[in-house]
Parts: sequence; C-alpha cells; structure tokens
Amino acid sequence: MRKLITLLLLCNLSLFSIHAHEGENFVASDILASMKPGDKAALLMVHFGTTYDDTRALTIDAINAKAKAAFPELEVREAYTSRIVIRKLKERSVEKLNPIDALLKLRGEGYTHIIVQSTNIIEGVEMESLRRDVTTVSPFFTEIRIGNPLLYSVEDAEALVTVLESRKPEKGNTVFVGHGTYTPATATYAMLDYMMKARELKNFHVGTVEGYPTFDTVLAQLKTNKAKQVTLVPLMFVAGDHAKNDIAGDWKEDLESNGLKVDVRMEGLGQIPEVQNLFIEHARFIMHHKMQDIIKKKAGYAKEEHHH
Repeated sequence: MRKLITLLLLCNLSLFSIHAHEGENFVASDILASMKPGDKAALLMVHFGTTYDDTRALTIDAINAKAKAAFPELEVREAYTSRIVIRKLKERSVEKLNPIDALLKLRGEGYTHIIVQSTNIIEGVEMESLRRDVTTVSPFFTEIRIGNPLLYSVEDAEALVTVLESRKPEKGNTVFVGHGTYTPATATYAMLDYMMKARELKNFHVGTVEGYPTFDTVLAQLKTNKAKQVTLVPLMFVAGDHAKNDIAGDWKEDLESNGLKVDVRMEGLGQIPEVQNLFIEHARFIMHHKMQDIIKKKAGYAKEEHHH
C-alpha cells in the first residue's frame, strides 16, 4: 500500500513538472542566480508597435508600466519591430528603437543578463524574426532569454479562452479576428476556435485577416448558428490599422451584406488586464526556466539507447 501511495505521488509530481515546464521544453533555471558582482539585468519588452496614440497608451504603455511594477529588480526598456511604425513615429519626433538597436544600447550601458518578452500573439514570423535578432547579438551578453508569445502552449490557449469567455457580450455571436499568417502557426487560431467549441461556447468563433480560419469559414459557422447579431473583436494586441481597416471596415461591411447586425468592440487584447498578466507571467517563467537545447536533448536520448 505504501509503495502504491509513493508511486501515485511520483506520478502526480511528474505530471505537475510537465505542466510547469511547458511540455518539458524548459528546465528550471534562474537567470539572476548566475549573476556576479558588476553584472546588470534588464527586461526588453518588444512590441510590433502602433502609430495610434490612444491605443498605444492603453496597451503598450500600460504593459510596460505593469512590467516595471512586476520586476523592480530589472531595468525595463522597450523596442518596436515594425519598421513602418518606427519611421512614421520618427516623422512626429517620437523615437522608438528596433530590437537589435535596443539590445546594443543595453550592451553599451553594461547590461549582461537580458530577458526579452514580446507582446506577439502567436509563434509566427514576428517571433521568428525576433529570435533571429536575439541570436545575432547573443555573443555580446552573458545570457539572453526570450519569453514566449501569448499563445505558445495548449495551456496558454486555454487561459486566453477563459479570459475571453469572461468578457463575452450579452447576446448574439462573437467573432474574434486575428491577423493570421502564411506559416503553419496559423493553426493556433484554428486551435482556439476548436477549444471554444469544445467548451460549449458555440457562439464564439475565431477568424483571421490573412490566414486560416478565413472570413468564409466564420460566415459558414454563423449561418449554421442562424446568427442575427455579431460582435467583432480584434484578436490583436493593439486595436490599430488592421482593427480599424480590416475588422471595423471590410469584415463589418461583408457581414452586414450577408444580413447580419454587426457591432465592433474596438479593443486590443493588450487593453485587457488579465491578458497583460499572461504576458507578465511569460516573462516571469522565462526568468526562472531555460529552453532546452534540442540537440543536447537528442544526444541524451542517444546515450540512453546505448545503455539499453
């Protein structure tokens, strides 16, 4: 009996550790624990960016402030990845650095340990670009780690669905419209939609502007639901250009031409305190965990096979 209890406890512990390490992709490791006298640590918040001052204050500026409050031990800076946004803001005398320039500036100021946390939604082309930028400058730092986007693990998607469910409108169907991408990462949006349906949220749908699920996919679901009223909600960090043109413009008009009554909730995900907290938790997670090197992991498996 005692053996059985011990075994059950061990099973539970291993299940917990898998969940805590995002599918065993990560191992426990505190970045600050390895610091020596004279070392300096910083958190770089990386945003796609927006030229709209109103939504920037509610999303980007708000999460930067939240990060400063959450990590008093770190110097908190920001960078923008959209070159177009950076250029347009520069014309208005607002200076924003891209990730490489922001990281080199930190290096010049003697920072040795860096956490990079982006406000990207999926592990798409923006994250790929950011990971490459970080690889380029990594030799200049003792250690540099990248936090995951909002939707990385299955648990992340479940957490977001819970937040969105708590904010649903009183009546009708809700359509969350993401940017979408031409890479396999567009499957993340389909997973969200699937998860909503699996949770009996039959009036919740996810579509994308430039990926899958498409507008037609969503329209077919709305017709199946015999929907009359729809609320469109951006599934984007800021309610900027895409939200104003593609969602409040094209999607709204196209749905109305199909006989639906359409409201638009012009609110970026980054305005929602619970979503801001999910990003902060990702930054905290990467402070305390390190992504495993897949080559080393496979080498470990090879050794195990050898021993069998």
